[in-house]
Amino acid sequence: MFRVWLVLVKRTAILSASIGAILCLAAVCPAPVRAQASSEEVLAHTNAVQVRFRGQDLFEVRAPVGELRPPERARAIEDRLITIAQGSSEALDAIQVVERERTSDLMAGDQLVLSVTDADALPLGRTRQQLAADYSVRLHTALSREFSGRSLRGIVTAVALASLATLLLVLALRLMANGLGRVETRVRSWEGTRIPALRVQSVELLSANRMTAAAVQSVTVLRWLLFGLVIVIYLETVLGFFPFTRAAALQFRTYALGAVGSVASAIIGYMPNVVYIALIVVVVRFVLRAEALLFESIERGELRVGSFHPEWAVPTSKIVRFMIVAFAAVVVFPYLPGAGSPAFQGVSIFFGVLFSLGSSSAVANVVAGIVMTYMIPFRPGDRVKIGETVGDVMETNLLVVRIKTIKNVEITIPNASVLGGHIINYSGKARDGSLILHSTVTIGYDVPWRSVHALLIAAAGKTGGLLPTPEPFVLQTSLDDFYVSYQINAFSEEPNRMAVIYGELHQHIQDEFAAAGVEIMSPHYRAMRDGNMVTLPSDQLPADYVVPPFRVATIRDADAAAQG
Repeated sequence: MFRVWLVLVKRTAILSASIGAILCLAAVCPAPVRAQASSEEVLAHTNAVQVRFRGQDLFEVRAPVGELRPPERARAIEDRLITIAQGSSEALDAIQVVERERTSDLMAGDQLVLSVTDADALPLGRTRQQLAADYSVRLHTALSREFSGRSLRGIVTAVALASLATLLLVLALRLMANGLGRVETRVRSWEGTRIPALRVQSVELLSANRMTAAAVQSVTVLRWLLFGLVIVIYLETVLGFFPFTRAAALQFRTYALGAVGSVASAIIGYMPNVVYIALIVVVVRFVLRAEALLFESIERGELRVGSFHPEWAVPTSKIVRFMIVAFAAVVVFPYLPGAGSPAFQGVSIFFGVLFSLGSSSAVANVVAGIVMTYMIPFRPGDRVKIGETVGDVMETNLLVVRIKTIKNVEITIPNASVLGGHIINYSGKARDGSLILHSTVTIGYDVPWRSVHALLIAAAGKTGGLLPTPEPFVLQTSLDDFYVSYQINAFSEEPNRMAVIYGELHQHIQDEFAAAGVEIMSPHYRAMRDGNMVTLPSDQLPADYVVPPFRVATIRDADAAAQG
């Protein structure tokens, strides 16, 4: 006990003296002390470089030795380990630690394996002697496994184990294939029973057939995932049986686990973004539903908003929905996977430039379609004339107008062309009965104009599709060299039957004029009226009608007739 106390007193005195000396040095020359502390701190926090043997971390080095930095030291040690492993197994009995002044050298016979320094052991909280002893045990274990695996017995054992693992692999794959095949058959039999169609109220989003196909596809994906997992385990196990492929097995495991870990960490790290996207989708869905209810009320007339026409409800709803979805896409974009990567941004820029260069005409048509939406120049079903095209409007959208002509020909006209030309809408005034259909005939000056008016009005009165009130009326549009132009005007509510109405009107005009014995001088005739047959239809001529002959009279006969 006395000796113990004496040792403690001596060590306390030595420690006090050391502390006093350090304080004096710090007071006299503080800069070198700070530099030394900084150097030790740097060494303590130096990153370790691993020394790998057959894919396994065996040692680690931190401090330079001579001119060799830690990475260079690690490569040199790995080369020595390979050289020793290729030699005789007698190296196992020659593993020892030789103490030097500044290092503890781990030797395998005469071959230096590595030198352990205080800087290598300091960050681990151990002495270099303790660390060298640990490294000696690790080296002995690794070399023992290496030499035993290279022996004949080790190779035979590895081959036997590999064969057994292969047999187990084949059995496992067959069992999984049979089991998952039965699961797939059972899933198919659930169609319409346990796997019903996906419905939202009365709307069927996905049929039972599609739902079953999705379930079967999930089983197929599960099968391939299980197959891949079993094969990975098999390869790692078999490669680990042989010393020359053990490093590849460990590397294979590292790659596989690294890939799985990266995917798992990426999925876990992406979960907050999924929550944000889900919240945005929910909010946008409620906004779209509210927007649809609002414009449906306007369309049905249940809600009136100033001078907003009910016809504007559907196109405005589409535009608003597009803007809401576009805004939601812009908000969601930063939360998509890889949205901040240069590749994703490059692809976005590429498609943006491509869209800008190739969609100038499409954008012009869209803008024209929006403008026409609020102009309301026509509605679906209206009889219109756009340029030289006459027909009924079948469909209007943001890009084109589709028209069916009276010959049942469908014509598609871009909105930009429609907006840039003139539009004649025959149905606009027909809704209130004020559409006027008109046709022109030319009659000679020898026919009293009142008779022509009466005949034209009578023909209009017999034509179906023309209104009796307001009454038809006639305009004399011109007094030409050979005839007078008479225009019959009548009101109609059926613009979609214009061609039929005009055809019937012209028939009645011919009948009325022929019955009254009035010639329609269009085109006009150059004729000697005393010797030509009249231009009436043959069935309208009297039964005793004879074509008059030409009469020639001299001037003397004319004078005599005048005096007599």
